[in-house]
Amino acid sequence: MTTLVRRMQDLTVTEHTITVPLVWDDDSDSRTIEVFAAVVAREGGEELPFLVFLQGGPGFEAPRAFHSPASPSWLDTALRDHRVVMLDQRGTGRSTPVGDRLLEELGSAATAEYLTHLRADSIVRDAEALRAELGAATWNLLGQSFGGFTVLTYLSTNASALDRVYTTGGLSTVEHTVDEVYALSYDKMRAASEKYYRRFPEHRERMRRLVGLAAEGRLVLPDGEVVSPSRMRSVGSALGTNDGWQTVWSLLELDPSTNAFRYDLASAMPFGGRNPLYFAFHESCYADAQSTRWSAERVEPADFVDDVTLFTGEHIRKEWTETVPAFRPWREVALALAEHEWPALYDANALAASGARGAAAVYVNDVYVSVEHSLETARLLPDLKLWVTSEHEHNGLRSGDVFERLLDLAHDRRVR
Repeated sequence: MTTLVRRMQDLTVTEHTITVPLVWDDDSDSRTIEVFAAVVAREGGEELPFLVFLQGGPGFEAPRAFHSPASPSWLDTALRDHRVVMLDQRGTGRSTPVGDRLLEELGSAATAEYLTHLRADSIVRDAEALRAELGAATWNLLGQSFGGFTVLTYLSTNASALDRVYTTGGLSTVEHTVDEVYALSYDKMRAASEKYYRRFPEHRERMRRLVGLAAEGRLVLPDGEVVSPSRMRSVGSALGTNDGWQTVWSLLELDPSTNAFRYDLASAMPFGGRNPLYFAFHESCYADAQSTRWSAERVEPADFVDDVTLFTGEHIRKEWTETVPAFRPWREVALALAEHEWPALYDANALAASGARGAAAVYVNDVYVSVEHSLETARLLPDLKLWVTSEHEHNGLRSGDVFERLLDLAHDRRVR
């Protein structure tokens, strides 16, 4: 392990890099990758328990920590009682990142095979290797969205390593197929769309016009992408965040012929070229012992086909591998991963026997991780305390008060 210590004014950030197998439990495969984590502490907190932050995604690195008031917003709360481990999940940030260069070096078939080793089960093994290096008997987890899915995998395989666990919008289903997940997510987006149009009814016709312009090939982004109707509708993904309606409203108020619209549209769509892993790998995070075969596209309801004003969310489309410049090189990779038979991620019996303590924020109006599936999973974890709320959307952790609420619940403190 290599180590570097940095000072960020009132924070000490100790950077660790370890080398781990690309393929765990296969001694015949000699490939290795590096995994990076930054341990953040305040002065006097160098001996506090560890709290590992597992970022949402898949395909995104952990946030970087900065001085007080700390960034991200929940970090000040976390640092009162913990050293926070910002783990770059394999394939992201400084953990042997996946990008266009890897694809150029390996080619499509080998890259697709490589990506099959980047899921939550391998992330858990990486975290366990890091825990051993840091000499922690146990530690705590905070999982946002996909990071919460990884918490469930951790509890399925290595529960004894965990003291308390916290999830925010991260209680994935352990009982339903990927098709059922996406079918329910369309229901959530239908409700979110109608709620938006009740507030701004004039925008329905504006959206219809924009989708029509996309169908005519008249919406072109700065990178040359000719925006398809399905890409235009994906701006609805923003409706799953606390203030995301403002993003949609601001966009639909603009003249589509302007530079402002073109650039704002590019930033509003949920999948872009910065993190190709997020696009190519996305549906796999719901694939528990199954293949995905472009699930979101296959289960699209008839009313979404007929009514182009209904917004979509994290619903990826096969056509984007042809229409989006950043995704074209990844077409064969994405096609291969869609057919891959993924191994199981969760063990319901192990979860029930895990004795998991901690707390979870479940968002009633979450368009990404449904409240129905989250509550089903929570029943497997009876000692995990729930905060079921309509105060926040899926990104509520960024508000700053969500994690404090979870800590109070987990430690039986009076809720502030």
